[in-house]
Amino acid sequence: MVGSSEITDRNLDVSEKNIKDFMEALQVAGQLSADNVLQTLKLLKVKILNNKMATPRCQKVTDIIVDYMKTMKPEGELEELCTEVLLALGFQSPGIVIFKLWDRWHLNNLPPNGLLVAVGRLIFCQGADPYIGVTWEYILHLLRMAQKEDDMLAVCHVLKGLVISARKHLDLGTKNDEIMDITQEALSIKAYLTLRVLFNRWSLRSNNKVTEEALVIIGHLFFLIPSSKLKNQVNRLTRWLMTLMSAKVAPFYISQCIFQLIDALALSGCGGINLESQLGNIIGMLFKQLSETVEDSNHHSVQDHSLSLKAFYILTKLYNDRVVTLIRENVESKDPAKIVSTIQIFTDVLQKVPQTEQLKNEVMHSVIIMIQEDLKPVRRVLLNFIEMLIQHDYLAPPQGSIIINYVIKLSESDCSNEEDIQLTCSKILQMVTLPKLITLVCQPSNTLAFVPLSKMATKMALRARSLGQVPYLSSFHLRPTQFISPQKLLTHLVMFSLKPYREGEFGVSSLRLLYALHPITSLHPVINSNVGQLWMTEIPQMLQMLDDHTEKSLNQEEWEGRLLQAFLYKFFGFTLRTSRNIKMVQMMLSAILQTVHEELQEREGIAVALSIVSMKHLKVTLDQLQAYSAILTDKNSSSILKLMKEHQQREWGLVCNIIYLSYSKIISESKGAIFMHLDDILAIVLQHYRNCIVEKDKNLKLEYLDALTKLINILSSQPMAFQFKFPQKIEIVTFMMELIREEPLNSISSSIRQRAMNFITNFRKLHPLTEVEERTELLQTCFQSVLCLPSTEDLQKEASSSQEAQATEDLLMETLQSLLRLMETLIVEMPSQIQYCLEHLNIWLNSQNDNERERAMWCAARILGFTAKWNNFGVEIKFSRLGCLVRLLAMRCQDPVDNICFLSSQAVYNLYRILLLQKQMQRKKQGLWEEEGKSEVYSANVFYNNTFEIAKAFAEYFTETQLTHLVLTAMEGLTDSKATVSLAAAQLMSAVMKERGRDMIKIEEIVEGIVGRLNLQLEPNTKEETMRAMCLLAGNNTHRVVPMLLNKTLPWDRTNLALWKAFGTRRETTISVLQLLIGILEKLHSREESREMAFQPVAVTCALCEMLSGSLCQEAVQELYPRLLLAILHHLYWVIEQNVPQKMVVYNREEGPGRKSKPFDPTSCALEVVKLVFVAAAYEGVVVYANQHHCWDLLSSPKFYYIGIMDLTSGIVKNCEPAILHRILNLIRNILYSSNYHRRILARTFYAQLLWHRSVAQTVGQDFLGNLIKWTNEPNIIMKEVGLRGISNLALHPGQSESLKSQVPFLRDFLKNEARVTMQAVKSLRNIICFGKQQNTKVVFCSISKQLRPLINDERDLVKISATSALGHMLHRVHKFKPGAITRREIYSFLVPLLLSIQDNNTEVVKACGGALTEWTKVIGWSSLTQTFQHTTLSDHIQVLEETCKYLVGTKKIRLVGEFLSQSFDFLTSPQSFLREAAINFIGLTIKRLTMKRIHEDDVELLQNAIGSLRNDPVESIQSLVTTTLKNLDEYLNPESISASRMSQLSNNIFKVTGMKTSERKKRLFKTVKQERDDDDNQKKNIWNWLRGPLNSLCNWHNRRVKTTPLIIGNSDK
Repeated sequence: MVGSSEITDRNLDVSEKNIKDFMEALQVAGQLSADNVLQTLKLLKVKILNNKMATPRCQKVTDIIVDYMKTMKPEGELEELCTEVLLALGFQSPGIVIFKLWDRWHLNNLPPNGLLVAVGRLIFCQGADPYIGVTWEYILHLLRMAQKEDDMLAVCHVLKGLVISARKHLDLGTKNDEIMDITQEALSIKAYLTLRVLFNRWSLRSNNKVTEEALVIIGHLFFLIPSSKLKNQVNRLTRWLMTLMSAKVAPFYISQCIFQLIDALALSGCGGINLESQLGNIIGMLFKQLSETVEDSNHHSVQDHSLSLKAFYILTKLYNDRVVTLIRENVESKDPAKIVSTIQIFTDVLQKVPQTEQLKNEVMHSVIIMIQEDLKPVRRVLLNFIEMLIQHDYLAPPQGSIIINYVIKLSESDCSNEEDIQLTCSKILQMVTLPKLITLVCQPSNTLAFVPLSKMATKMALRARSLGQVPYLSSFHLRPTQFISPQKLLTHLVMFSLKPYREGEFGVSSLRLLYALHPITSLHPVINSNVGQLWMTEIPQMLQMLDDHTEKSLNQEEWEGRLLQAFLYKFFGFTLRTSRNIKMVQMMLSAILQTVHEELQEREGIAVALSIVSMKHLKVTLDQLQAYSAILTDKNSSSILKLMKEHQQREWGLVCNIIYLSYSKIISESKGAIFMHLDDILAIVLQHYRNCIVEKDKNLKLEYLDALTKLINILSSQPMAFQFKFPQKIEIVTFMMELIREEPLNSISSSIRQRAMNFITNFRKLHPLTEVEERTELLQTCFQSVLCLPSTEDLQKEASSSQEAQATEDLLMETLQSLLRLMETLIVEMPSQIQYCLEHLNIWLNSQNDNERERAMWCAARILGFTAKWNNFGVEIKFSRLGCLVRLLAMRCQDPVDNICFLSSQAVYNLYRILLLQKQMQRKKQGLWEEEGKSEVYSANVFYNNTFEIAKAFAEYFTETQLTHLVLTAMEGLTDSKATVSLAAAQLMSAVMKERGRDMIKIEEIVEGIVGRLNLQLEPNTKEETMRAMCLLAGNNTHRVVPMLLNKTLPWDRTNLALWKAFGTRRETTISVLQLLIGILEKLHSREESREMAFQPVAVTCALCEMLSGSLCQEAVQELYPRLLLAILHHLYWVIEQNVPQKMVVYNREEGPGRKSKPFDPTSCALEVVKLVFVAAAYEGVVVYANQHHCWDLLSSPKFYYIGIMDLTSGIVKNCEPAILHRILNLIRNILYSSNYHRRILARTFYAQLLWHRSVAQTVGQDFLGNLIKWTNEPNIIMKEVGLRGISNLALHPGQSESLKSQVPFLRDFLKNEARVTMQAVKSLRNIICFGKQQNTKVVFCSISKQLRPLINDERDLVKISATSALGHMLHRVHKFKPGAITRREIYSFLVPLLLSIQDNNTEVVKACGGALTEWTKVIGWSSLTQTFQHTTLSDHIQVLEETCKYLVGTKKIRLVGEFLSQSFDFLTSPQSFLREAAINFIGLTIKRLTMKRIHEDDVELLQNAIGSLRNDPVESIQSLVTTTLKNLDEYLNPESISASRMSQLSNNIFKVTGMKTSERKKRLFKTVKQERDDDDNQKKNIWNWLRGPLNSLCNWHNRRVKTTPLIIGNSDK
């Protein structure tokens, strides 16, 4: 038989030998486990798929698999695998597998289901075509035989493959007829026969899997059966399908079958009489199928719906009128669900039939009926149906208006319909023509639907405009009966706009529609085009006005006036624009300028009118404005001075407003001509203020600035403005600076300075640009005026009310915003000068006043933020004093004012972004990749109050020297008295070391400086951050920092210990330091060291004690776990063999507040590291296991170190993942034969005990047994024990049985060796027997029993316990396999040794013996003693022995008792006094239960001599026991004699004369003397015959007189 190891060989190929192995494996599959068979089949499938097999081999393997399926009848996964193997074979040679269907043994039986499934799938394969006909012939035979569901499904697999494959070939055309082995005519006959057999032989009327598969097959058969025969079957098929529908068969299969039936019939050109007669039933079934809810997640549900619709479509093509009539009947029913499904069908069918007038009338009639019923559940599908009808021009008939009115009704704004219904209505109405829709909008009956209808009309009009098809509606007036006239439309919409909030959106909708219908007001021949142009600009403003108000806040009068007045002013302007009379234009302009202008609306109307006129009369308009502005500066002619004084400033401001607003409108409307006059206009504007004829109070300044600002805003927004230079710009900016300086610094009572700065800002794009000197003066002026203002709190205190206080606060904030915008303007003009802009803020950033520092920092943050937002730095921005700037901003992050900290963080972040963007721009110019996502690392929140992050971000921008100098300088700040300053210094160091630690120079100076300052009293947070900095430095410079710290004198002080603990808090540093420390241990211990103690490895363990005691090093330790563990354990072995001075302390651990520190010597320190390694690696279970098994004590002893490693490895195996075990194995196998004895012991011990785990023992490519045997042959006792331990572990796992069986004689020789070697040899043999193969168990046991037996009574307790316990396990294993006579004989030989050992006073020995004897009784069958031995204790083991002897004698097997007594004689000469005494006890208790007077004299003499040999034993207790036993024996031999009769004496004398014995012959215990008397017995045979008669008489007489006592063994009470 092929073993499983051979079957699962990964390198197996498909060869003759391996095929033969597979055959053998499957032929004895009944003896193989399911796993082995599965593994065989999986491998076979893969190899067949990946290798081309010869046909004979393919045939052979196919026969094996099919025979296996026939005989074993596999199920589940095994059956599937068999099928897959057949498929793999079939892919290479389909015919071989297919031919297996009609083997002779299949004639009266169905083939295996797996074979049928495989053939069904192979029929589709290339090369299977020639087998379709013959396979179909055979399947017809199987159809009649299949009865069970599984068999029927398997047959269906083949049949489905046949019909699908046949259809495929027929569809391909006549060229493929030659491929199949059957003609089309014969195929049609077989298809028809198959249908008949399925109907007649199979019960297909219930809901099951067979019915579903049959439906699929029958559906394909329809296309193969002749149409004439198929038409004859329609009635029967229809009834059958209706039956299946009532049986709740899955709808998909029924719909598919119906569709295939109709489709097949339609191929003949007509459905036939039967189909037409069954049309009602078929459509009824299809209606029912379509009424099922479609689940998108269910593929069958979607397919069911689709197939039903396709069937309807085919039926409609065959029977158009009849189908439509049937559908209409359902539509006009009262059942909503039925109507919904019918409409869905109607929607699909109607699009595929000719649209005749008659059909349209009938359909419209049905739709109107549904509209009249108006069933709510039907609305959604009805609307979809109406939408489809409109696409086919169904609105043309007179009934179309009914549909439109119905849709409008559903779309009304107060309608409670669902949102999707209203959306559908909207889609339908948008299909109506725009003129018709506009007419519907204005109909009074549709008032409730006005909003949605107007929105639809607006959308359609805008869509037409976007496509260049303007909605020109001027032809409305030509068809007044059909559409609304333009005049009425305009009036209607304007009137609706007068009440803008009516019904929510009436006014808005009206205005939007009017705006969208712009051509109706601009191109219409009846309405003046100028009026239409007005609306194009006015309507958006009015819509914005509505957006800014609510129904309650809107002034209705103002709205109506705005609506009408704006119209009138623009109408006036357009009228003058078209006039050719210049004088009249001048007169009318002058008149309009003199009109009332109190309201802003009036002033804007005047400005709009002037702007319209200027489009044709620009020079006239400008002249009139200049003439009108004389009233601002001419005291002689100004009408302003005629007013009361309190109204003069107000009127002066209104006139300014009209003039500047008019200029603004003209600039906006002008196409460039105005720019030739702008410099003159600016000069006039400046003169207006300087030559002002009224008092220049605060209000006048504000009025002037407001008006002027609006003008400049309009000017700056014109693209053409940048093509001109405005010399007046500089003079105007200077004028604004004068206004700013005039403002007081102790208050902010007006917004003059703010508006002046805004004005300057608006000039930012106009030429000429501001020069550097002018910029400096401007910034200093603005900073002085704004930043020096009192604090917000002081300003609020001076306010007379809370409203005034709030207004003052708002004005201050607005002023700061204006200052910011001004700074942005200047930077835009000259981006490279941003540093100078920031330098002007230095004086205020360092101010002692909090409010000045806060405002300055606010400006710095905002201006840096503005600069950072640029996407392209075309001009390099240099920060020559970057360090100073970063330091200043970073320190402000620790400012006492929290808001300054916040603003500083923003400023720092923005500065960082600028530097980063510049760097990216440089990289882009150099053709380098951009650094993606780097800016996302930092944010202002990260920098907030966080000097560490600031330094970290800017570290990359400094050189090595600057970095080192920065750290050394920051180090001085660690001892600063201010906690925030010292913390900032530590954070600065930490961040720089993290980012650029590898670039540091002067490492030694830095380390000593940090250690020195850590010894001082630093703030806790500062100390912690400094530790972190040192950790980062060590991580980046491990080979320079770590040796410096290791060389410190032991034991270390708290500072050094804290540093090492800090090294364990950061993963990268921890890994780097651990790798260096491990390397030190490995290097120093790589060769045999001298006896002199080396302190560097001891220092390493002290460092590890601190590093691993933290909770943050787990991930790093796990990464280095095996290597670190082995290095420490090797170091421990080295330490315990050193001559360490007594009470030597190398490490002190703080135990907590108020407690003394715990000292450690080198050994305890190394042990502590071992524990910490396990804890840090998250394997606390190993430590628990080690505690329970006293591993630490063993590891501390050079003699028992290797035992401690064994137990520790056991804990590792129990608690660690297999991956960890393999990592350890990979490390140690390289040092198994190291020249270093310590390494060799450590590696081999690990190696042997790791084999306890199955995954290790099954590692591929490892000669475990070979290595272990080599070690057992070495003279070193420890190596022998380790090797045997490994063999013992190896024997625990399957697959090692054969190789270990051959080693039994070799292992047997170790049973006479040193105690621990013997114990390991016993365990190895025990495991070989207990975990080996069945056939090896009894053989191996018998082969070692002779050597094992003496160990049961070995004088070494550990050996005795080990051997006894192992014997119990062996007997338990042997008992499972029914031992034969030879094995039982060997088992009997263990009873006496066990009975002697059970008398031991060692509890463990008694316990082991009790267990072994329990198993012994189970094997021999002495079940009554099983319970006795199971509960044996030290207190009752003698009683148990006595019970055993009593039972032994009671078996009446006298010879067996003799053999046991004879075996016990050997122990009377044992050097162990305990065994001699135990043997005497056993003999004494045994003879006590025997009737000794019936025992042969020679045997008695032998007993007496054996016992008497110990009369002079050196142990007095044995002498006493011997005397007592002999005395008892004599008593058993000479009980009180019973007086005999004279006849009895006579009889005895007669027998003495003859030399013969009496009939009461004595029993023999021992075999040794039996043969000596056989000859005498033969010689006296004749005498017996002569005396037989008299003796019989005497005996009969004697029996009547004397009661005879028969020889009864085991029942004596003595």
